[in-house]
Amino acid sequence: MEEPTTLVSDEDLVDSLPAIDDERIQLEDPEFETDPFLLGFEDTIRLGCCCPAKEEEVTTEKTKKTTTRDRVQAFHLRKSLNLLDKLHEEKDLFIQKTRGELRVCHQRMDLLTKQQESLAAEIAAEREANNMAALGRLQAASRRLHTELENEKDLQSKITAMLKDSENAMWHIEIQKGQFEDVRKRNEEEAEARLRSLEIHAAQQLQKEKETLEKVERNRLLRARKSLHVQKELGLRHQKLVEDAQRNHKIAVKFLKASLGRAFEEDQKLRKQEIVSRILKEEAEEEHRKKRQQQPSKTTDQWTLRDKTWKYISDFCEGKTAITTNHLLENEMALHPKPSCLLKVISSESMQMDLGSISTEEEILAEPDIPGLWSKDYKSYQVSKEDMERKPVGGTKMDKDILARTMEQLRSGVVHKQVVSGREFKGRPFNSKPEVIHFKDFDIGKVYKKKITLINATYTINYCKLVGVEESLKDFIHIDFDPPGPMSAGMSCEVLVTFKPMINKDLEGNVSFLAQTGGFSVPLKCSTKKCSLSLDKELIDFGSYVVGETTSRIITLTNVGGLGTRFKFLLDSEFFEMEEHQPIMKMSSVFTYEDKSLYEKIINSLSEQQLDVDGSSPLDIPSRKESEKLDEAEVTAVASAMTMVPSEEQAEITLGEVTEGEIGPFSSIKVPIIFNPVIPGEVQTKFKVMFKNSQCPTLYFRATGIAVDVPVWVPRATVDLKICMYDRLYQDSITVHTRSKAALRLKFEVCKELRGHIELLPETGYIQAQSSYSVQLKFLPRYSLPEDAGKYFDQDSRVLEAPMTIWVADQIKPVGFTVQAIVTTSDLEISPLEISFGYCTIYEAIRTEISLSNLSLLPQEFGFVGLPKYVDIQPNDGFGTILPLETLQLDVIFQPIKAKEYRFELVCKSEINRCFKVSCQAVGVHPPLELSHYQIKFSATALYGTTVSTLYVINSHLSMNKLTHSLPRIGSEEATPVGPTSFEFLVPPNSPITISPSVGTVLPGKRCLVQVAFQPVLPHEIILEEAIHILNKETETKLFRKETTQRKEQWKQSLPVVRVHNRDRPTRASTPHTQELQRQELSASSNEYQAAQATLARTFQGKFDRFVVPCVIASGDIKDRKASEPLSFSPYNTLYLELWCPVVAPSIVVTSNEGKTVVNFGDIAVGHRGIRKITLQNISPEDLDLEFSVLNPHGPFVLLNPSRKLCSGETQTLVLSFSPHESILAQETLDIISKRGTLTLTLTGTGVASMITCSIEGNILNMGYVLARESVSINFKLQNESSLPIKFWMRLESLSKKRAETRQQLPKFLTSHEQRTEIVGTQNHNGQSVFSVVPVEGLMVPGKAHEFTITFSPDHESLYFSDLLQVVLFEKKVSHQILLKGAAREHMMFVEGGDPLDVPVESLTVIPAFDPEHREARSPPPEAEEMKPILVTLNYVQFDTDIPTPPATRELQVGCIRTTQPSPRKTVEFSLDSIPWLQHKGFSIEPSRGSVERGQTKTISISWVPPADFDPDHPLMVSTLLQLRGDVKETYKVIFVAYVVAGL
Repeated sequence: MEEPTTLVSDEDLVDSLPAIDDERIQLEDPEFETDPFLLGFEDTIRLGCCCPAKEEEVTTEKTKKTTTRDRVQAFHLRKSLNLLDKLHEEKDLFIQKTRGELRVCHQRMDLLTKQQESLAAEIAAEREANNMAALGRLQAASRRLHTELENEKDLQSKITAMLKDSENAMWHIEIQKGQFEDVRKRNEEEAEARLRSLEIHAAQQLQKEKETLEKVERNRLLRARKSLHVQKELGLRHQKLVEDAQRNHKIAVKFLKASLGRAFEEDQKLRKQEIVSRILKEEAEEEHRKKRQQQPSKTTDQWTLRDKTWKYISDFCEGKTAITTNHLLENEMALHPKPSCLLKVISSESMQMDLGSISTEEEILAEPDIPGLWSKDYKSYQVSKEDMERKPVGGTKMDKDILARTMEQLRSGVVHKQVVSGREFKGRPFNSKPEVIHFKDFDIGKVYKKKITLINATYTINYCKLVGVEESLKDFIHIDFDPPGPMSAGMSCEVLVTFKPMINKDLEGNVSFLAQTGGFSVPLKCSTKKCSLSLDKELIDFGSYVVGETTSRIITLTNVGGLGTRFKFLLDSEFFEMEEHQPIMKMSSVFTYEDKSLYEKIINSLSEQQLDVDGSSPLDIPSRKESEKLDEAEVTAVASAMTMVPSEEQAEITLGEVTEGEIGPFSSIKVPIIFNPVIPGEVQTKFKVMFKNSQCPTLYFRATGIAVDVPVWVPRATVDLKICMYDRLYQDSITVHTRSKAALRLKFEVCKELRGHIELLPETGYIQAQSSYSVQLKFLPRYSLPEDAGKYFDQDSRVLEAPMTIWVADQIKPVGFTVQAIVTTSDLEISPLEISFGYCTIYEAIRTEISLSNLSLLPQEFGFVGLPKYVDIQPNDGFGTILPLETLQLDVIFQPIKAKEYRFELVCKSEINRCFKVSCQAVGVHPPLELSHYQIKFSATALYGTTVSTLYVINSHLSMNKLTHSLPRIGSEEATPVGPTSFEFLVPPNSPITISPSVGTVLPGKRCLVQVAFQPVLPHEIILEEAIHILNKETETKLFRKETTQRKEQWKQSLPVVRVHNRDRPTRASTPHTQELQRQELSASSNEYQAAQATLARTFQGKFDRFVVPCVIASGDIKDRKASEPLSFSPYNTLYLELWCPVVAPSIVVTSNEGKTVVNFGDIAVGHRGIRKITLQNISPEDLDLEFSVLNPHGPFVLLNPSRKLCSGETQTLVLSFSPHESILAQETLDIISKRGTLTLTLTGTGVASMITCSIEGNILNMGYVLARESVSINFKLQNESSLPIKFWMRLESLSKKRAETRQQLPKFLTSHEQRTEIVGTQNHNGQSVFSVVPVEGLMVPGKAHEFTITFSPDHESLYFSDLLQVVLFEKKVSHQILLKGAAREHMMFVEGGDPLDVPVESLTVIPAFDPEHREARSPPPEAEEMKPILVTLNYVQFDTDIPTPPATRELQVGCIRTTQPSPRKTVEFSLDSIPWLQHKGFSIEPSRGSVERGQTKTISISWVPPADFDPDHPLMVSTLLQLRGDVKETYKVIFVAYVVAGL
């Protein structure tokens, strides 16, 4: 997550850097460890320490400590050197290119000058010849040359100025390089030393890795030995467990057999006795009941099912032979009259079901295989107490679970992955040949064996072990397999599978094996014998035969199954019941569709009658006459439906002698079908084949034949010529047959309507006895066929049916046949017939579509032939096959090779050499500009990434000579003149394409570099919809929480109140008006918008876009146009740039700050630093190597922890800092580059200067005069004009750390010519600061003023109290410096304004005489008081002109100090002596005397004008006394020195 911006100092930032970066910097820059050593050595020499051993230890410690600040400084220094070298190379290359352009410019100017000279000579010659036309042409050429020469001169001046600037910049760069030459050499030496240290470190690391590798190898061998030992122990344990399990299983089986046998024997014996006694009892009762019945005939003759059961059981118990089922059935059928066929089927089905139940009961009563309770020697077995305490068979449930888990672990330990050459084997370890073990058509009791081969399909040695077969196959399948041990790849082993069938049932399962790489299985199938019957044909066509002849055809019935059955051939209309009856529902297939309704009606009536009889079996139906009587009409209908009398037509096609019989397995039987025509006409008969096996379906086939009554006939009654085209010749041969025993004359006749289209050759011929004759048919349809044919031709279907007649001599009835054909056209239709490509440049191709339609009913091959070289037709180069009535879309591509007007034809030929033409016209355009690339295929660009490609706009138009090269022009128009040409790319709106520059001008022979940037973004509307969805979801969540809170509060209230509140609850659904308001409120900078944008970017699936950007061209320079005047771009001189833009999902996304890629540091004070953390995640499926773009080395942004790799799914945090050096709005982009795309982070921040305004005007604050040991205070304000809170400190120079060092040096007035340059002046003798300020530190709120108080407290008299007050912001920046000044006097009066006569520094040897203890004792008497000198220098400036010169003036200030001490005098009086004498010398003093109130000053103005007797060579010097009377009297000697100086 992004952390808030914090203000930290450089020291804190450096201390917070990761330790790994410190180590990396130390490895990269070991050379910086030597600098502290040199510095320490110099300090030792300078300080002159007397303990060299101790200092050497300190120096050694210093050499081991290299501050991070020095390393960072060295890093920035190396970056600066590299940047300087790069700038030098670029500037050098630019200078060389500029010089080359300047040389070319000179050459062009020379050439133009020579051309002007030659033109001048030609103009003079033509003028003499009075050739005005040539003269005008030459003058126009001269003006053009003059214009070009002027342009070249302007270009030369520009290039010269550019070259001069570049050379100046180059000199500055070389000067800087010279300054850093020493640093560069030292860096190279340090780099060599660093390389050597890295090599040593690498060698040591390699040695350590070798030792570690050896240790790992030893550990691996130990682990391998240990694993082999463990596997061996597991194998022995597994073998022991298996043996124990087998032994326990044998004991359990033996115990189970013994116990079951004894129990079953006893139980069977008891059940047998009980059943026999019960049956005998019931039999006696039944015999007694029969004797009492009145109808002995029925009772004696009728056997019920119960009677037969009793009889069977009694006979079985007495040892008699049981009556078979078939004998019982025959007796039963003999006792009752035979019903209809349908009732017979139903009864037999019911009997079959009951007899099946009897046979099941018989099997139950048979003697069991295991002797148990049936044995007479059975004795009751008493389980001993020892057996009762024995564990159950197989162990307890816990033992079984433990055994299962152990077996699973052992089996899983056996399976290992097989990896060879870095590839892991996956798949089936062994291949089986055959792939499926299939036992087909088995017989119960026989033994079948099959061998299969297992082939090792893995990469190396493998093992194979038999697991077994499935539980359902264990009783029938036995596997013989001897494990072969280790098998190499490709080796095989054999497995013997033995199958002993016990039941007649299909079996399926698998034989499972276990290999070292996993288990596998081989499918096993066992199939019983089945019948698979089929006929070789379903239609027998006898053809045409004369009435009375007989012919036959053979149909073959084939059984490819292993089970035989009985079959019978019969007519489809006949009904036949096989011995093994089929179900009633299957019998419905013997009826025709018309008879099914009647059949279903009979079945329904039978089922209803059966449901009326309660509890009666189907065998009882014949015995009940009331329930089994049917309607005679219905019975007659059923009989007629089942036995249909064959018609006379059906009697002509009959079956042969073999119609039924047995068909064995894998055999076939041929059955003859005989055709004996009786009546002329077509005969058709349907047959079927029925089978005794109910699983075999009934097979059907039919036979057809034609009976004719003439000796001459045509085998093809209809000659079908299929589809024919107009004006194409079609031929066919018609064969005529005869049965006559004599030769006959034939005449072939065509109907008169078609004699112009159809011809039979020859028209007359003789056919020999019992032979054939061939006649040639020629069909050449004309376009008049629809009108000529009349009724024989259908206009809609275009079908022609033409009757042909064959007249036979001595035969009244002719033989006819029909010629049938579908006549179609061979036309191909092309749309449109005229194509206008318009204007097309030679650098592009125009594609248009044409439609080619086939109006024929036949497919036709076509091809466009004789195409010009500037035309192409696709697909397949204009060749192909068009299907009937199909329309193909073809692309005609036109690309002109030069500028002219094109008119040509496209010729399409069909396979019958028909031509179809298309007229084309176009205008070729040669633009004055060209592009280096007309198609750009961008690489797959991540969403919000940027891909940049470059191209050139080239102006190759240099000459108007059309003989050397083609001139730019539009069609046949005039050529474009040579000169600057402008271009403009018209980028589609709302497209992710940016072209820079999009507008420009290219000079002749030059080219302009154009960059095309592709930056895909998500559509604004989609992001808005997602943002509204997120906003609605948040609103619903808030509403839900609010409602939950309200609901909790409402539970405290009464129920009616709750109901009222629920009724007034607002709905959650948002109206369209609300969504529209949300859409307007959302902006691109809102959190919801950016969160939606990040969500959609993560789920983006990718897309592909294609853009075509036109580039219009105009003559002239874009700079020459007016502001509102556009260039005249020609719509025909347009170039097109095609862009392929694939977009993919971003591989790296920002997971912090809701996915925003804009990092805003906010407002940071100048000189301080803000930190931001950005979390990145790799959402691609592969690891990515990262590269970062270079930020401005002199800029405020720094990436602190760049990373080189980001693994798939991994997240990483980048630390960015922003440290502005000035008050600016900074913005940079940081590109995170990977092979799958680029993620751009936008870094923004505002550097806010600490704008502090001070209420003090200027930088000097004069506290004025104060009495010694008193104080005065002055207030001033500082106002924070910036938007940040500012922390401040107030520092006095007199209290700084450097003050002690400064006082050790000589005073500046001794070393400097300037006087009074000391910042810190006289200080108090008591050690306290003479100036103080309150407050010393604090925080200034933005926009507020802070008040400060400065107090001046001198403790002795001095005129040079001074100090420097510094306003320090953020502990580093000095915002304001205020020079504090003040003076102190012992008395209340003071005079100032004269020239300085002393120094501002007090002598250290002077003992202050004005201390409180001795001040009064040491004060001298007034008459002995020393006069203080005041020097006043006046300079009179004298000019040579007659302008009057103003007098020289100076001023003196006399003041009275305000004091809080009581004093007898409230004012100070002053007076000057010798005023008349001074006036005589030219001085004027106003006022000469006066008084000054406390806290006030008065100015004494002094002016001087040289007297008449003044000598300019000798300055005037006079003096007078100035007396001041206050609390004491002071006398000052004022010395006036006057000069006359000459003015300029």
